[in-house]
Formats: sequence, C-alpha cells, structure tokens
Amino acid sequence: MSIKKTTILFYLQKNKINKRKECTLKCRITFQKKRKEFSTGLFINPDYWNSKKQKAFIPDDNEYTNNQLSLIKNKLNEAFLFLQVNEKSFDVNDIYNQFKGVKRAFDRTILEVFELHNSRMQKLVGKSYVRDTHYKFEVAKRHIANFISKNYKRKDFPLQKLNMKFILDFEYYLKSELNQKQITVNKYIQRLRKIIRVAMIEGWLDKDPFLQHKAGKVKRNIVYLIPEELNNLENYKFAQKRLQ
Repeated sequence: MSIKKTTILFYLQKNKINKRKECTLKCRITFQKKRKEFSTGLFINPDYWNSKKQKAFIPDDNEYTNNQLSLIKNKLNEAFLFLQVNEKSFDVNDIYNQFKGVKRAFDRTILEVFELHNSRMQKLVGKSYVRDTHYKFEVAKRHIANFISKNYKRKDFPLQKLNMKFILDFEYYLKSELNQKQITVNKYIQRLRKIIRVAMIEGWLDKDPFLQHKAGKVKRNIVYLIPEELNNLENYKFAQKRLQ
C-alpha cells in the first residue's frame, strides 16, 4: 500500500516588496503533485530569511516569526493526518480547507441546507414569497429535525448519506407519529425535495436520492353537490372545500 505524503514549504514572494523592503512570506502545500499556495500573513526582509533552514534570522525578533511558522506547519500536519484517518480520498485543497476550518462540500448536512434555504426565503417574504410559505418550510425543517433525533439519535444528518430509506422512513414517521394524511405527507416530501435541489445546485450533493421516489396516491372522496348549494358565492366556496 502506498503511503500518502505531503510537503510544506515557506518561501518569499520577492516580486512584491513593500515600503519597509519586506516581502510576503508564503506557504506552499504539495500533495500528489498538486500545489496549494497561500499567504502566512507574515512579512520579512529577504536578508533575514534562510530558505534552506526554513527559518527567519531577524535581529531581536526571531522568536515570533519562527513560532508562527511552526504553528502553521503543525496545524497543516494535523489537518493532513485528520483527512488520512477520516477520508478515503482527498486533495491538496481539502488539506488547506481542513487547516482553515472550512467544511468540505460533502460534509454538509440536511438541516444546514434547510437553514440556508429558509433564511434566503425569509428575506424575500413580501417580494417573491408570502409569509405562510416561509412558515411551512420552517415547520418542515422542524419535522425533519425531530425525525432525525428520534430515528437516528443525532442532531443532524449528512447529505451524502441520504437515500430512499431515509425518505420512506420520514413518510412513515409523518403518518405514524404525526397522524398526517397522505396529501399532507406529499407536501412535506415536496418541500424536502426542494431542499435537496438546493444542495445539488450548491454542489454539496452528487446524486439525487429522489430519483426512484413516487408520491403516495391520495384517495379523494366523491361529493355530490345539491344544485341549491351553488346559488351564491359563499355556498360555492363551501362546496369547493368539501371537494378537497
């Protein structure tokens, strides 16, 4: 089995020198022949930098700069080791993102997407949406959160683990625990489906778990209307409700 290795190099950006005659001290991560470069936020006079020893020799100020470089290197190594243990595959950008504390796209969760979608929708209430629509998505989010807590004993659920079983189990939860009728269950599933589309558009989900899903059939009762019930608008509205 091949051993994964990464290299970390600090170097000066000599083509840009400030008024103090200092250059930006940058860092380069190399992993599987791919590079990621970023600024350390440190500046140093080229005369005080030893590239071979990867150390600064600044009069009366060696300790701070070298300690900062050591801290960056240690955090990068920790990020690399974390990914080695927890991920089957990763690249140099993943190492940098782990170092910076940025979540990988595949680390996103369903409630995070709900929060993103609902917060965006809230800002458009009165413009593109009515308040009631936003409220319905907030209720859907709460039902999903309670379902995850009950079925999986956790606070959230990874997007990449969403599958048909999750969807069917959620449908069953709505019917068995909340006593929802099929027509209402279908509405909640539609809202969940919209959240999944948002995740796919953002690039956080690589496959649609709804591909094989079909909405449950809704049984409708036939209501025979008496002609007199349609005499006025109020009776017509009442009749319409009886048909739903």
